[in-house]
Amino acid sequence: MRSGHFLVVTGFCLNWLLLDKIEAEGKITFPNLKPIYPAVHKSMSNSEQPDKSNLQKLRHTASHVMAMAVQKLFPKAQVTIGPSIENGFYYDFDSPDPFTEKDLKAIKKEMTKIINRKLPLVREEVSREEARRRIESIQEPYKLEILEGIKTEPITIYHLGDQWWDLCGGPHVESTAELNPDAIELESVAGAYWRGDETKAQLQRIYGTAWESPEQLAEYKRRKEEALRRDHRKLGRELGLFVFADPVGPGLPLWTPKGTVLRSLLEDFLKQEQLKRGYLPVVTPHIARVDLFKISGHWQKYSEDMFPMMAETAEDKANEIGFVMKPMNCPFHIQIYKSELRSYRELPMRLAEFGTVYRYEQSGELGGLTRVRGFTVDDSHLFVTPEQLDAEFLSVVDLILTVFKSLQLQNFRARLSFRDPTSDKYIGSDEAWDKAEGAIRRAVETLGMSHFEGIGEAAFYGPKLDFIFQDALDREWQLGTVQVDYILPERFDLEYVAEDGTRKRPVMIHRAPFGSLERLIGILIEEYAGDFPLWMAPVQIRLLPVTEEQMPFAQQVADQMRPLGIRVEVDNSGERLGKMIRNAEKQKIPMMAVVGAKEVEANSLSIRTRASGELGAISVAEVIEKMKERSPNTVISRT
Repeated sequence: MRSGHFLVVTGFCLNWLLLDKIEAEGKITFPNLKPIYPAVHKSMSNSEQPDKSNLQKLRHTASHVMAMAVQKLFPKAQVTIGPSIENGFYYDFDSPDPFTEKDLKAIKKEMTKIINRKLPLVREEVSREEARRRIESIQEPYKLEILEGIKTEPITIYHLGDQWWDLCGGPHVESTAELNPDAIELESVAGAYWRGDETKAQLQRIYGTAWESPEQLAEYKRRKEEALRRDHRKLGRELGLFVFADPVGPGLPLWTPKGTVLRSLLEDFLKQEQLKRGYLPVVTPHIARVDLFKISGHWQKYSEDMFPMMAETAEDKANEIGFVMKPMNCPFHIQIYKSELRSYRELPMRLAEFGTVYRYEQSGELGGLTRVRGFTVDDSHLFVTPEQLDAEFLSVVDLILTVFKSLQLQNFRARLSFRDPTSDKYIGSDEAWDKAEGAIRRAVETLGMSHFEGIGEAAFYGPKLDFIFQDALDREWQLGTVQVDYILPERFDLEYVAEDGTRKRPVMIHRAPFGSLERLIGILIEEYAGDFPLWMAPVQIRLLPVTEEQMPFAQQVADQMRPLGIRVEVDNSGERLGKMIRNAEKQKIPMMAVVGAKEVEANSLSIRTRASGELGAISVAEVIEKMKERSPNTVISRT
């Protein structure tokens, strides 16, 4: 399953050629747009709630008003696309000069003038020939290219009064009088490639936001500030968890010692849960012959998302003989299963791996840890008999829910990700798909789990049950997933010896409670705002010696803690106590222990926690004992 977050675009202009995916329900998605901030509603009364359908029209019209303002102020600027998006709008321009912050202020001022003129929005239908004639008369090459991609007629045009027009599918408000200039703000300028293609012209994208009232805009800005405060890219750097380096390349995070500890804690937690449930650990290579992925179907259906094939000669390359970096782990686990003939007595066989996979994401699609080019999946593949399928599927769901509970992730929905029968992107027979989808439907009905269907969201080889998590900022991310697969066992000719001695085909279950470990950590950083619970914190306690005289005692205490698995640091900076406390707080370390002369004499530590504040002096032995007992729910307190 491809990881990523898709931003739904519901109003559009000049974007027929930029569609990466059209879902069955008619929504249009642009995977190369990064997620933006969530719908603003939690702190508003019902009377203040924005009308989503009206907001879409307002924002779409605001994008047209902005484009009109830009072309009035910058006559050489050519327009391309200008959709409404969640929480705002944007327009892409080809302009010889870069837009500045000063330009944005001037554009907003011109927009206010246009709005105050109360111009009507007029829809016009014209023939293809007439549309071409008008576009050629104003010398807009991008519009001509878009016109060529429109397959339906008549061609629709929206006018702002009689002064500006654009090819557009709507919808819009009836007049600019319905826009409130005080509820509109231009936010930023970013680069964008024409049609999302790095080989084509680089454009300038102006982002804006529009609301029904200034109060809604103010609430949006407040939540946007909160999003910036929680931004995992910012916190990851401040807390020293991971870095990106230009010589390494975009989308390839480097994990620091503290970040590696965090990763290891999460991996060890899940590994222990898996061992309790009969999973068997495996390790597989990072590359394989391209033939492996031809059998699985990845090469035919997924090659555009894979890194290029490595071939020794030009002839090998032409004949597709070479190696590729793996985009998935499942073909490797299949080879382990297939390495010997299995008996029904060995099933279910649950193979598990924290396997790193590689996806050739476009640079515009990358975003911190949530969209990277190399990431680790808590991957497992279960080989089961048809009779074991339902019970094993339910067991996997129980594991995923256990993981969510331990990570304090409570706000999620279950999505039945089924195939779109009208699409040709899937492999396998209708019968196999019907059986797989039926198994998932039975599972959620057995559990009484609230769910919704996502038609067209299935993997190319099978349907899935996806868990869609809503974070502290109301953004939605896919985390855990479990898939039923009748297709790959058939393509790889998998068998087992049944009880009656005949050869039968197993069913596969693909599952990943975390999904991408990188994305999970990015989400957890933002969910906790970097303030991890005690069991997950890279550093659990920092000892703060008041003077150099207490340093030997602090080191002695640390030496007692480390062999017991307690993650401890000693502040040897020599700073004043107040500065050491502030530094520990900035690093969001759960516990601080002040070590002064009294503490040394009493063999105690003066404990201060982020959760409970000052706890006073507690004996070293008691602190160690409580920290030894730590679990995902442990919080130290004074008895």
